Amino acid sequence: MTTTAASAQAPVELPLWPGGCPTDNGLGGEETIPGEGLVANISRPSLLVYPAQRPNGAAIVMCPGGRYAYLAIDHEGRDLAPWLNALGFTYAVLKYRLPGSGHSEVPLDDAGQAMRLVRAHAAKWKLDPAKVGIMGASAGGHVAASLANLYGDRDVRPDFHILLYPVISMKEGKAHAGSRQNLLGEHPADRLVERYSLEGRVGRHTPPAFIALSADDRSVAPRRNGIDYALALLQQGVRASLHVYPTGGHGWGFRDSFAYKRQWTAELEQWLRQEVLDR
Repeated sequence: MTTTAASAQAPVELPLWPGGCPTDNGLGGEETIPGEGLVANISRPSLLVYPAQRPNGAAIVMCPGGRYAYLAIDHEGRDLAPWLNALGFTYAVLKYRLPGSGHSEVPLDDAGQAMRLVRAHAAKWKLDPAKVGIMGASAGGHVAASLANLYGDRDVRPDFHILLYPVISMKEGKAHAGSRQNLLGEHPADRLVERYSLEGRVGRHTPPAFIALSADDRSVAPRRNGIDYALALLQQGVRASLHVYPTGGHGWGFRDSFAYKRQWTAELEQWLRQEVLDR
């Protein structure tokens, strides 16, 4: 643990849109801290980058969760930096803008720009621009999976994606109600529900995925979100690794209190070696 803790360097914070954001989320004023380790009211997005001391050529951009109302920036963000840096990954936490009152494109715009920014620094950070992935937890998992399936240009497509207890569906009866309302509004149009129900957006160009969740998650229904998404990936011939732990609930992130932390971190490390570093 001492070696791991020493592996994280001080982050470099890069503004995501130095010339101004191309879209508006309807939020203004200063950021707020609604609780310990949380941040909200983000109008100036940024990327907190932790360069690896011994880079292995790959990078991971993390999207913290928070039901599209705030970001759990610590246990689903910054706390993972020492571990992933120790493995040689350049790691970045995306402080993305929240959708405000139904500005659904805003988080996805920020995720795409984060990918461009990391690839633009590939030479400086000793990265292979074809080994840049996105990771997300809960609603951040929805951001990550959205980019993996709804990307436009090739320069924003992630090369792999990692989802922890993700929100996937926006369909009524399947969706996490708070995430759906915060992203799409109280009475969303059918076209938006279909667009952001990612179990139906998977195609053969969706990048490989690692998915981890708990069977007893009472916040985001596993069967209707992460598990359905894994099945959709497999049906399209996309390489996917699904890990369902019997207990743990929702929102464990990198917390030591999660009984299966050793298992999910070891399994993700192995997957990253096989699916990213050795390819």
